[in-house]
Order: sequence, then C-alpha cells, then structure tokens
Amino acid sequence: MWKLDLDSDFFRIYDKDHKVAGYFWPDYGQIVPEDKYDEIVEKMHKNHDSIPGGFVTVPMVKFGIFDKNEEIDVLFLSSRLEDVNARLDMWKEFLLEHQMQHSIQMSHTDNDMLSLTFPMKFKQNTALEKDKLLSVIGPTLDLLSQKGLL
Repeated sequence: MWKLDLDSDFFRIYDKDHKVAGYFWPDYGQIVPEDKYDEIVEKMHKNHDSIPGGFVTVPMVKFGIFDKNEEIDVLFLSSRLEDVNARLDMWKEFLLEHQMQHSIQMSHTDNDMLSLTFPMKFKQNTALEKDKLLSVIGPTLDLLSQKGLL
C-alpha cells in the first residue's frame, strides 16, 4: 500500500493512489565532518547502512480557510473550525492512547495545513533500503490510515 521515494536525505511516503502521504527523515546519527554531510549520507544509502530510526511527518489538519483570496462568511468559518476541531480530537485521542511524543508545525508545502512529526525508534537497526524501511514504518502508517488520520 505504501511506497518510499528517496529525495536527497529523506523519503517521500506515497499511498496506494500515488499521492504524498508524508515524509520519513532517517536518523543518520552525528555526521562528522558536517561539511561532508551530503557525501556521507549518499554513501550510507549506497552501502545500505543501518539506522536506529528516524522521524515521520504526516498531514495533521487542513483548515480550508487560509489558501483562498476570497471573502468568507461567519457560517463558513464556523463550519470549517468545527471540522478542524473534530480532526484535532481524533489526533488527540490517538496521540494520548499511544503516548506518542510529537511536534506540530505549519506544513512546508501548504500554509493552510498543520503537519505532525513524531520519532520512530526501530526495535533493531534497519538498513537504508526502501523495502526494509517500509517493513518497519508500514505498520504505523497502516494504523494511522485505519484510524482515518492519513
């Protein structure tokens, strides 16, 4: 159901419809020297080095009010905010149930959306190979999808 596509030092996560569902940022450890970061990360991918985990970023909530240059009325605004609040309640329940550490930020691709980032610590180090990474990331993505969060 999921597909990973390497883009520089992170992976885009695609769903079954080939739409971007999120991003995975591998934990490469401390890269020294820092000025060789790109070269070292590229070599890590080429050698399929193992990593202990990383960070997943997924869309959290789209407001539907900030990406238009048109006027809105109070009824429309109220409706959108109710929808946003319902979505936040779903996320809050999920995050509390799973006691997930997380951070929320404005999406880097959409100023009308908030994204949620959470760490993933693998049970064992996993090679920087798409299939192997999907085998450890996939169950979490499946759970988010089943809960209607992706």
